[in-house]
Formats: sequence, C-alpha cells, structure tokens
Amino acid sequence: MPQQPPPQRIALVAFPGIRAFDVAVITEVWGIDRTDRGAPAFELRRCGPDARPVAMPGGLTLATDRDLEWLENADLVVVPGVDDHLAAVPEAVLTALRRAHEAGTPVASLCGGAFVLAQAGLLDGRRAVTHWNLTTLLAAAHPSVDVVADALFVEDGGIWTAAGVAAGIDLCLHLVRTAHGAEAAATIARAMVTAPFRTGTQAQFIEHPATAARASRAAGGASDTSTSTSHVLAAVREQALRRLSEPLSVADLARWAGMSPRSFARHFTAGTGTTPIRWLLDQRIAAAQQLLERTALPMPEIARRCGFGSEVTMRQHFAARLATSPRDYRRAFRAVG
Repeated sequence: MPQQPPPQRIALVAFPGIRAFDVAVITEVWGIDRTDRGAPAFELRRCGPDARPVAMPGGLTLATDRDLEWLENADLVVVPGVDDHLAAVPEAVLTALRRAHEAGTPVASLCGGAFVLAQAGLLDGRRAVTHWNLTTLLAAAHPSVDVVADALFVEDGGIWTAAGVAAGIDLCLHLVRTAHGAEAAATIARAMVTAPFRTGTQAQFIEHPATAARASRAAGGASDTSTSTSHVLAAVREQALRRLSEPLSVADLARWAGMSPRSFARHFTAGTGTTPIRWLLDQRIAAAQQLLERTALPMPEIARRCGFGSEVTMRQHFAARLATSPRDYRRAFRAVG
C-alpha cells in the first residue's frame, strides 16, 4: 500500500473574545478524523498565549493544547472571528501571526478575524473581506486595507479572509480543496451536510433599506412571489446540473424558467450573487475536478461530459480559474482523498 502523507498541521489561534461559532467551524472541518471515509488526515491544535482556558462570548471557554510557538510548525494558521472588533489583541498573538506569515505559512481569518490580521499589519495594502455589516468599520479603523465589499472570501499574498458566519465554512472547505482536491472537500462537506462550495458573493445577503412603499408592497404578497421565483431558479439550476454536457445558454435557462433572458439574468444574479454564465462555468469546472480525481477518463471525454466542448477550452478555463492545467490537477489530486 502507498505510504500515507503526514497529517496537515492546522493551528487555531485562541485568545479571549474569539467567537465560538468560528471555533466550531474550524474544529468541524479539521478536527474530526474522517480518514475512514477517504478524507485527509489533519492535526488541529488550539494555540494560545498561555495555558489558561480562553474565554469566549456566551460563557464558553476553550482549552488550549499548544502555545503560540506551535504556529512555527503549522502548515496553515486560522484565526476565528472576534466579538469586539476594535479591542486590542494580545501582542503575543500579533507577533506570532507576523512570524507565521514571514515564514511563508498561509494565514486565514474568518469573519471579524480580519480585524485581528489588520492589527498585526498583515492586511496593509492587501485586499480583504469581512462580514458585510463590518466592511465600513474595517475600512475606517484600518484605512491601509483594501476592503472588498461583497466577496465570500479573498486571498492576497498568502493571506485569506472570509465574510460573515457561513462564509467561514466556504473558506475552510476551499482551503481543504486547495490543499487536497475537490473530492476531499466534498467528503467533509457531505459530513457537514453543506455544499462543497457556493458561488456568488455576499451581496445577496446585504440588507438594503426599503422605502415605505416597498415595505408596503412586500406586506401585500411580494414575499410569496419571491419564494416562487426562488423555487423556479432552484429547479433551473438542478436541471442545468443534469445537462452540463450540453452547450447551455442563458436563453436556454430562461426558457426553462418561463422568463425573458434579461429578466432571468436579473433574478438569477439577485438570488445567487453571480451571473448565470459564471455559475455554469463554476459547475463545469467542479464537475471536471471530480472526474479528474475519480476516474481515468481521457481529457476529451471529460471536456465533453462537462460541457466545455473541447479539451482546449477546458484547459483554458482551468488556467484562468485554477492557475493549473487539467493534467496537472489530475496528477496532484487523483490519488488524494
């Protein structure tokens, strides 16, 4: 049997005020042994400034099992969100984060954890995202940060940041996918009963102030109409996934929805945060990744099944979106997970 690679070492940075939800997400993704289902092996350590339990909002505490020096041994450092976004972070934590980044270790934050990275100076001159309700505060408190308003997560110079709450799950699964392949991320996502990846931006979740007239119309039944449209769009997406091998167009999807192409594109983008064409491409790439990992099918057949039309087109999209080729992707991930 081939020798199994050593576990990927994940450092969860723990200090007073971190959010329990983000700690739970990090633990769910990297802290549970799922090797019996084909998932990679991980070593997750909770690294704090000292041996004392870390207090979290809600009366919870987190026991640490390593000090901050362990970040030097980590393959990935993850910072949970914090409850008080402007509170001073312990200098020992900031120093440890700077050293990890200087050593070339990827550093990621969830939700308000971007404020921690910003305090450490790691986001100066870099693109970063946080919860949509905190973007203005992040920009005001740390003007040297290039705050992205609507992404689910972004990477800049080895620093990853994620938007609010569920976007932390998206980023964690993406980091698994980047290191171990789409099938490994899908295995963990299935265990968590969540999607391996979501497309779109957090724009779809941002609250926009409604005028009194709009609120009045909403009370008069617009909610039912919105729900009906959501169901129609979900049915269209499901049908598209069953027919990925076909050269689908926005006009095709709009016809299934019983809408004009312009109206369909508007509703689709409002409901998903991405365009129909972008969503289709994301699904085609994801399907190709799974076939490259799971099967020995030749490249032209994978391209056909995923609707790229030709191996050349598939290769171009892989290069643009994943910065690799289908063949290199297969070599890297077929035996993983």
